[in-house]
Amino acid sequence: MVSSKDIRLAVKLVKDVLGSRKAQRLLTERLAVRGPLPAHTFKVAVYFADGPVNLYQMRQWYKPLATLAETWPVVILSRTAGGTRKLLDESPVPVAYVRKVVDLERTIAEQDIRVVLYVNQNSRNFQMMRYGRRWHVFINHGESDKMYMTTNQFKAYDYSFVAGQAAVERLRKVLWDYDFDKRAVMIGRPQADHYSGVLPYTPDARTVVLYAPTWEGDRAAAAYGSIATHGVSLVTALLASPRHRVIYRPHPRSGVVDHEYGVANRQIIAAITAANARDASAQHIVDTGPELGWQLSAADVAIVDISAMVYDRLASGKPLMVTRPANPLAAIDTSGYLSACEWLGAGDTAGIVAALDQLIGDDSAEERLRGWVEQYFGDPTPGAPTARFHAAIGHLMTEWERFAALHAADDDGLAEFIEDISEIEEV
Repeated sequence: MVSSKDIRLAVKLVKDVLGSRKAQRLLTERLAVRGPLPAHTFKVAVYFADGPVNLYQMRQWYKPLATLAETWPVVILSRTAGGTRKLLDESPVPVAYVRKVVDLERTIAEQDIRVVLYVNQNSRNFQMMRYGRRWHVFINHGESDKMYMTTNQFKAYDYSFVAGQAAVERLRKVLWDYDFDKRAVMIGRPQADHYSGVLPYTPDARTVVLYAPTWEGDRAAAAYGSIATHGVSLVTALLASPRHRVIYRPHPRSGVVDHEYGVANRQIIAAITAANARDASAQHIVDTGPELGWQLSAADVAIVDISAMVYDRLASGKPLMVTRPANPLAAIDTSGYLSACEWLGAGDTAGIVAALDQLIGDDSAEERLRGWVEQYFGDPTPGAPTARFHAAIGHLMTEWERFAALHAADDDGLAEFIEDISEIEEV
């Protein structure tokens, strides 16, 4: 007997195939109009092998990359048609479509790429990492205490740019025989220097609450998402309060694995739409835009899941609460900030208004957070993270020149040796 789940999967498969073919055709037409990228131009590449659903991992780097490109020209190497089309619409730096390995090889041959940056751990990263004589650098897509941040895959890269001392200490617990002093480079969070965006509401006396949950995860240990366990009750309580405004920013992958999680997400969106219909002055927001910045700086308090959003918000030094995973198998690292955070259990969501009043009224909250900000991000002074990011890239460029000169001498010597051997053989 065919189940409803099987039918949904079959329909999704057909839609994905048709969508892929359409995306490929439209992209081919668009690239033909744009023409080829200028040769021998780019020094830094960002490798992205994912489709549109994971573009959030690239988006947070747009502005830091645009600033970096003023010194070191940057190109994004995109492997999928759907992802490339969106990148061409959004990216502030040029995009090269390298669907096949032969396309990748041709682009590498045409450019002078010395540093390759990676924002995730896609298995296709290894198709790029096979090319030597350039630095491969993992920059990740956010700071967090999730299990993802302690993977042995860090060793696959020449270097990793991490946020701060907390990241180094986290890695020390799990990585053996790893040169932390050389390969783990602390740069802070350059994105914090680029918080911007136009507020989609008119500020008033309402307390603005950012609820930014993560997705449901693909296994129990990573089941950090709260939409299905906390979200509906939490948002319902906040919408019932005339003193609060909700900014709901669901993760782009919400419902990808768990259908019921997607249903809960749609229930929250419908509830916000209905609340605005009842009272237009409430100005509740469903935020699915690509830009992240104004939400973090505008919200009076944030409610987030265990994810990079905890630390994005932490960098602002403003009040936040973290949802406690309902799944008892979810891995929680309580050695860092999560040992001192304000937890929100699934059973406490109905009383969220009173809990937020108490948290916002705590005058010492900012002081308590300051130490954690420095532990996770180093010097948070505006401009300091960008300076460290640029300095790290500059150092790698200098190292590239040094190694290139050494190998050039070795190559010359090898060529002379081969030439001498050839002459001897002729005699």
